Amino acid sequence: MIFEVSLQLLMLLALAAFVAGMVDAIAGGGGLITVPALLLAGADPVTALATNKLQGTFGAATAAVAYGRAGHVRLGEQAGMAAIAALGGAAGALVAHLVPADILRLIMPVVLIGIALFFALKPGLTDADRTRRMTPAVFAFTAVPLIAAYDGFFGPGTGSFYMLAFVMLAGFGVLKATAHTKLLNFASNLGSLVVFVVAGAVWWKVGLVMAAAQIAGAALGARLAMRVGARLIRPLLVITSGAMALRLIWQVWTG
Repeated sequence: MIFEVSLQLLMLLALAAFVAGMVDAIAGGGGLITVPALLLAGADPVTALATNKLQGTFGAATAAVAYGRAGHVRLGEQAGMAAIAALGGAAGALVAHLVPADILRLIMPVVLIGIALFFALKPGLTDADRTRRMTPAVFAFTAVPLIAAYDGFFGPGTGSFYMLAFVMLAGFGVLKATAHTKLLNFASNLGSLVVFVVAGAVWWKVGLVMAAAQIAGAALGARLAMRVGARLIRPLLVITSGAMALRLIWQVWTG
């Protein structure tokens, strides 16, 4: 067998990665699609997470470049935050075995539902900037490493958390927050991926095929987000956060 799965499964995984890349570039939550797909394809949980980090890294990078080229984010100015996010992601992956996943599965649905309600009900959430509540330096050394570490050891909802932090703490408009989220998502993915690679847990051939599909989906998603802005990002963020919460609740319920 050339790939780690059959050709039919590979095609389905590529389709899942394309859709995930598009959704992730707009509102985050692509892992909600790709991780279950990898598990259904026969990957064990660690391999599914590791392979998802590989293909997701390419999608996040594509979206970040697309937003950067359109002038919605200056990637060079975000380099420091990205480095912190990479270190945070690696640290989170290293300590994953110390954090009881069952506890996180109980807490995270509540948090994700809270995020969905915030973006659904909060008035005045547009593409216009708001009053920031902390300086960029404080944001970089508090919110960024915490969310990145979470991405490394668990993952679901990371994009939503970055979005919420940029809107509530940094005072960004919805489109600007989305654009700035992607580079940090890429960095924390890359940091945690390095740890998984060292552990030898990646399906490389499947992951690279999914990465190609992710790139196409992310490019399309970024274009849609930039064209429509908050009118598309807000409802999709609500849907993905709610869906992730329901999935985690289902996992707890079914044991």
